[in-house]
Amino acid sequence: MRWASIDIGTNTLRLLIADIKNKRLKPIFLKRIITRLGGDYKEEIGISQTAQEGTIKALEFFAKKIKEYDVQEVKAVATSVVRKARNQKEFLSKVLEQTGIKIDVISGDEEARLCLLGVLSVIKARTGLKSAPKCLVVDIGGGSTEFIATNGGKLLGAWSMEMGVVHLTENYLKTDPPTKRELNAMEDEIERIIYDLRFTIYDLGFLTPNSKLQTLNSWLFAGTAGTITTLAAIDQGLEKYDPEKINNYILSCGAIKKIYRHLASLPLKQREEILSLEKGREDIIIPGAAIVLKTMEGFGFDKMTVSDAGLLEGILLDS
Repeated sequence: MRWASIDIGTNTLRLLIADIKNKRLKPIFLKRIITRLGGDYKEEIGISQTAQEGTIKALEFFAKKIKEYDVQEVKAVATSVVRKARNQKEFLSKVLEQTGIKIDVISGDEEARLCLLGVLSVIKARTGLKSAPKCLVVDIGGGSTEFIATNGGKLLGAWSMEMGVVHLTENYLKTDPPTKRELNAMEDEIERIIYDLRFTIYDLGFLTPNSKLQTLNSWLFAGTAGTITTLAAIDQGLEKYDPEKINNYILSCGAIKKIYRHLASLPLKQREEILSLEKGREDIIIPGAAIVLKTMEGFGFDKMTVSDAGLLEGILLDS
């Protein structure tokens, strides 16, 4: 069968059209559009009208592609910003009315489970193992960041943290380039959330309260989503994005620290000139890189395996 999956995120909309046979995906069409659905979000209002309009326009394009490729089944999910928006029903109704696409709003736990399916499909391909090794997976989004612990493909725990790149950018990075004070305040917030996460997973026996790391240092650390794949592209100096060069690429903590410091020192205009940096991600790449760096420092990882596959692929693999 020919399926389509749609991921409606806080920053990016993604469409994957693929043929599925024996639980294996054959990608036919892939498209990403940055619409910043969570931009200028207000608790008392929800998703802004401007953000809704831009997102619906992109979904109308997706609907045309779905028809063009004669897709038989469509699965569309919305995550962080739609989950919490008080005008969620209004937005979903508009999308259905104007595009014909029915959206399911999934929980953070479900998002983590589906993301893990996609990531593990890449990791298992690299290792050649029938099941994946012990690993901690991070999925950085616009409105939240998901952390997933797994052993042999079995989900051990999943945590959705209110730490997204869109909100960090809007809350902390007010000047161009950001000041040292702004960066320090943002980093303090990220470190606090990572610290809280460490104590949350303490109950699973991975960590002791005062240790920086116990058994996790022998685990694989893997990452997915736009921030991480963009960092991998920058580290390789790719002028054109190539998933084959991104999947299973190894990013070192040192390389990420160097990229983070360099990007944070540049004004937005100069960041826009970096060919490896996805257009529309020039501002949010700074908090994204900081999340990766502080996670690695907080848990003691010195390298990360990158996966281009994630939620989109997991949606279809779960079909």
